[in-house]
Amino acid sequence: MSGRIPQHFIDELVARTDIVELIGSRVPLKKAGREFRACCPFHDEKTPSFWVSPDKQFYHCFGCSAHGTAIGFLMNYDRLSFPEAVEELAQRAGLDVPREDDGRPADPTPALSPLLDQVGTYWHSKLQREPRAARYVAERGLEAATLAQFNIGYSANSWSDVLDRFSKDTKSRESLVTTGLVIERESDGSRTNERLYDRFRDRIMFPIRDARGRTIGFGGRVIDQGEPKYLNSPETPLFQKGRELYGLYEARQSRQTLDRLLIVEGYMDVVRLHQAGLYYAVATLGTATTPEHLKRAFRLVSEVVFAFDGDRAGRAAAWRALNNALPEAKQGRQLRFLFLPDGEDPDSLVGKEGREAFEQRVAAAMPLSEYLIQELSAQADLSHADGKARLAELAKPLLARVPTGVYRELLLARIAESIGLSAERLAAIWADDSSVQLRPQDRAARNERTTRARGAGRGGLLRQAVLVLLHHPKVAGQISFTQLESLDALDQSGIEILRGLLNELREDPAEHTAQVLERWRDRPEYERLVRLATEESLIQDAASALSELTTALQRLVSEHRLRRFDQLVAKSGSVELSPEEKLELRELMASRTTQSGP
Repeated sequence: MSGRIPQHFIDELVARTDIVELIGSRVPLKKAGREFRACCPFHDEKTPSFWVSPDKQFYHCFGCSAHGTAIGFLMNYDRLSFPEAVEELAQRAGLDVPREDDGRPADPTPALSPLLDQVGTYWHSKLQREPRAARYVAERGLEAATLAQFNIGYSANSWSDVLDRFSKDTKSRESLVTTGLVIERESDGSRTNERLYDRFRDRIMFPIRDARGRTIGFGGRVIDQGEPKYLNSPETPLFQKGRELYGLYEARQSRQTLDRLLIVEGYMDVVRLHQAGLYYAVATLGTATTPEHLKRAFRLVSEVVFAFDGDRAGRAAAWRALNNALPEAKQGRQLRFLFLPDGEDPDSLVGKEGREAFEQRVAAAMPLSEYLIQELSAQADLSHADGKARLAELAKPLLARVPTGVYRELLLARIAESIGLSAERLAAIWADDSSVQLRPQDRAARNERTTRARGAGRGGLLRQAVLVLLHHPKVAGQISFTQLESLDALDQSGIEILRGLLNELREDPAEHTAQVLERWRDRPEYERLVRLATEESLIQDAASALSELTTALQRLVSEHRLRRFDQLVAKSGSVELSPEEKLELRELMASRTTQSGP
């Protein structure tokens, strides 16, 4: 789907959604005063610490600090991306998700996925009716529940089975071609059944699903000998193999805590691992792991483990995966590599060893840093200086691909250790390469930005004003333009957040806390505002909220003027003030006189 989702639609969607009903459909809630509570679905606990507020349309766990809006809950619980969560809520509300025009052609995909779902269901129904196919999946150890869970099916040994069943008119034939289910022979451009034939014939079929469980493509495996062994759907408007992970939908639906993803190479590997209880297994689709794969993975988990065969081909694939993983190597994430015994793949090994033994292998997988050093050491003899210099030169462009941060500095230290240097010395040697050297000025600037972001809403009065706006956003409309203008001169940390909230809420009022937070989701201050939103408000009515906010704004301005007055008086004692400063000082003195009275 092209184009950005308009903010006004997100506002409407959040306003229409009852977060208590949404969460209650997934987690048993009990009423507790004005709110609802439950045992947290995001961590194990016996005493309920998970609270849902219908007034704020917001949830918060006092045990693990999980929190958010209805959209955030779907992102965390159903493990959806932001657009997917919006689409899910829109479907519940009976709304179509609009998109702002970005110049791209209209999205043709909504009508295609139902067709793929229908074909997948049809193939699944044929699996047990074809003796060869039923015998094959039984010999591979697949159970009936697993076949149903993954909707595994069988495509007939026919050139036109799908074509004859699903081609009713010109439009349906166009859809079959667009989805890659049928192939068009070279022709004069007319699409008749005589010029089309089925892509998948006599294969075990594995539907590939998106995050919402909709079929977007297929993978087909031959039953007997034949080439290619695996055949995937081509690139289509629905399916791009460089970003999809087979089994990800099933992993997210397992309802087990998803802490890691194990990336393997085949459909059957994923299916057998899930059947054995390793619900976190996924597979790439006939391609190397791409940066987009990893971006999707790290939206869900903090740890990714790659599993490869231990032979030369497996090692080569692992090295490609490492190179693609480096841009995603950041603090808070783990990337590890598991090499299986020669002649084994995850499918066969989990069948021989069982779940526990296989998981022990996963737990002992090699960290990215150790694998990198191991591979580079194989290309350089570290017993002499020439070899150590060689390793350093090999490592330099790799380190340059790692984002600036703690992880890169630790990786630099590990590389330096392997060649017998300090991290500072190696950084100095690489100092002519600004993409690799440690740059204190960059870190200082980053720390300053972080401090500013964390300071949003801190401080007594400023924090108090932001808190009122989060809990009672409607009162912003009663703040006058003159009051807003008086805040322009304030320069303390976090004031821009208060000004932004007031300006936006006066121009575009919000009903409750959740709407405010969704408007700030993509800004650096979002997490700070969310944490403030979790705090209890002692103000229960709009009149009290307005009074509290007005008082806080007045005191903020008064304290700023007092500080400025003291600064100018102190400065005048050592140097002569400029004409502008003299005028400002007189105005401040007059203001103080007026406020103090006769």
